[in-house]
Amino acid sequence: MKYVVLGSLGNISKPLAEKLIAARHDVTIVSSDKEKTEHILLMGAKAAIGSVDDVAFLTKTFKGADAVYTMVPPNFGTGNWKQYISRIGENIASAIKASGVKNVVNLSSIGAHMKEGCGPVSGLYSVEKSLNDLSGVNVKHLRPGFFFTNFLSNISLIHGQGIMGGNYGENATMVLSHPSDIAEVAAKELLDLSFRGKSVRYLASDEKTTNQVASVFGKAIGKPELKWVNFSDKDTLSGMIQMGLSEEVAKNYTEMGSAMRSGEMASDFNRNRPSVFGKTKLETWAPVFATVYRQPQPAGTNISH
Repeated sequence: MKYVVLGSLGNISKPLAEKLIAARHDVTIVSSDKEKTEHILLMGAKAAIGSVDDVAFLTKTFKGADAVYTMVPPNFGTGNWKQYISRIGENIASAIKASGVKNVVNLSSIGAHMKEGCGPVSGLYSVEKSLNDLSGVNVKHLRPGFFFTNFLSNISLIHGQGIMGGNYGENATMVLSHPSDIAEVAAKELLDLSFRGKSVRYLASDEKTTNQVASVFGKAIGKPELKWVNFSDKDTLSGMIQMGLSEEVAKNYTEMGSAMRSGEMASDFNRNRPSVFGKTKLETWAPVFATVYRQPQPAGTNISH
């Protein structure tokens, strides 16, 4: 079968493409970076170099595909992040309709049931809606939890103040997902293509309280005393801006943290919990965190979801 994978060589898209290629399928990887072309070709895939802003490019790329894996690439430089996410979702949906693609696996997020109040994830609500409005197209929305890799944004805080922290609530429970576990589920959905209509699948690799998160990483980096500190929204916003994030991005992440704190972000997940979690636990990924922690460069803006 023919598959198109958005997301270039990202933490999910690359292992996903590798699984599809290993199953001896025709895979095209979409990237905006022409320098990725050689790597994509060496993987055994085709490279489609262009922008998700270009509906004609997406339509041409999607043409003839049996299924497409969709996601909205991050854009930390946009003036209105939610609006950007929504617009790219509309572009993808338009290209799917014009190209005749009938099967879509879409990367969304826990919290995407929230039309408002969940930062960038409320943008993914709009993406889901655009895809759900397509007639005659089967869509499976994958809603994973907080990416393990998002914790890398706390490394500069550990170096600077000896703590981890966020505005998620006092010792809040976090639903966590590892990119490789997401890629595995996405691959299975694409290879099976047994889903029909529009549906949601929740994914999780682990659940930890914020205190447990700090304990796991503290042991990994040789600081067993490491604590998680609950921040106010005001302090979270100012801290992110000091780390180098734009005010727009910082506001959205702060809003998402508030939605986690209220419990609304995880409310639909808790009503529809997966019976089986992914195989990667936070303890097994902690050595990766420790390796990045020991590197000299800052990791303060390494946030992705």
